[in-house]
Amino acid sequence: MLRYTNVRHRLTLWYIGVFGLVLLLFIVGATVLQYWQLTRQLYHAEIQDIETAEGLLAFAPDGRLVLHEEYHNHPQSILLLDRYMEVLTPAGQVLLRNAKLQGQDLGGPPFPDEGLFSYHERRVRLADGTRLLLISHIHSIASRPLLIRLAYSSAPIEHGVVQFLSLLLLAVPPALLFAGLAGYRMARKALQPLDKMALRAETITASALDQRLPVENPNDELGRMARVLNDLLERLQSSFETLKRFTADASHELRTPLSSIRSVGEVALQRLHTPEEYRDTIGSMLEEVTRLTEMVDGLLSISRADAGQVVLHRTTFSALGLAREVVALLGLLAEEKGQQIQIEGGGDLSVNADRVVLHRGLANIVENAIKYGPTASQISILVARAGNYVDISIEDRGETIREDLREKIFERFFRIDASRSRQAGGSGLGLAIAKWAIEVNGGSVSLQPGQRGGNLFLVRIPAPSSDVIRPSDFSGAR
Repeated sequence: MLRYTNVRHRLTLWYIGVFGLVLLLFIVGATVLQYWQLTRQLYHAEIQDIETAEGLLAFAPDGRLVLHEEYHNHPQSILLLDRYMEVLTPAGQVLLRNAKLQGQDLGGPPFPDEGLFSYHERRVRLADGTRLLLISHIHSIASRPLLIRLAYSSAPIEHGVVQFLSLLLLAVPPALLFAGLAGYRMARKALQPLDKMALRAETITASALDQRLPVENPNDELGRMARVLNDLLERLQSSFETLKRFTADASHELRTPLSSIRSVGEVALQRLHTPEEYRDTIGSMLEEVTRLTEMVDGLLSISRADAGQVVLHRTTFSALGLAREVVALLGLLAEEKGQQIQIEGGGDLSVNADRVVLHRGLANIVENAIKYGPTASQISILVARAGNYVDISIEDRGETIREDLREKIFERFFRIDASRSRQAGGSGLGLAIAKWAIEVNGGSVSLQPGQRGGNLFLVRIPAPSSDVIRPSDFSGAR
């Protein structure tokens, strides 16, 4: 069936079908035009013949109307031998019928004003079935108005038109064959770039995503499709590389606490220890278990975010109140390092977001500032209005992060100093989760140098009156 053939065959068949339809319409139009032209030529010949016949008609001494055909020296060379002629009075009395009619009536009784003002043309059929093209006109013969009817058989015209149509139809099969070959060649050439793309696509695997489809003409439809597919391959390659990095980083991060737990346990089993030493050993193992649990929780959060399984429950609440909740939660951690957290801003500034999700993101940023800020330093939190948004800035006094690393710190498992991060108990997922939590609420987060040294995290969340919604994209934690 047609639907099971390939595109090249379908295009060829469509081309043949359209070409055949156009050719058929051309043949029909040419045949109709040929028939019309022959008919007009015959009518024109009849007008000339009726003018000639008028001059040959005369009344005999006995009152009969006669046609002097002896005027013609070569009757076989003229159309008069094939004509059908009838002369009537306007009242319908037949004065003359030529022998060609064999006594048959030509056109019936005159109808009102027939041939009075112009030559009247029509088609008639004799009693024997002969089809005629008839023309009639009133002429004055011996001062008497007479209706002259003159007709010729339409059979020669019909025969000529049939021959003309037959010749045209005989040309249809070779024309369709030629059109099919030409159409197949054109379809093959037009789809050749698609064949090349298919052959190249068959060689692209998960381990060879760096290959791209060939683009012969970037401006046509196939070239555009190749460019779109190449862009898709580039995104797939980026996603695969991100996934491989994430898998490798996750494996490495999970292996470290597990190895630590195993090492502590193996050392503890080598000899007997005092109860205090066992407590220290168990405490060390619990610290690693806690760190491992936090990392698994972070991975689960990221997994749910990537799968779109997090359902937001937006409400309107005070941004300053949220910041105070975060500080109250992490205040003890700051006190252990002798740090002070200062909060400023207007209490009337509200945001529209999911409070739980945004709370986690903001808490991760503040916790990061506490962990990597110097002892006995100050952390400043400022809530301010910025057009249709509310800005929450968290500024620490730690070491200023280089400009080329400010975007990377939001990537999963990225650490500026891996050893220092592990000592601080970080898993490398906190800021990645924070970026997702803020962006999924239609906000944004960026890192800037602090005004008094250190670093400043600027969190921007839509205010209730803002209609700005930014798409969430947590791929690569960007």
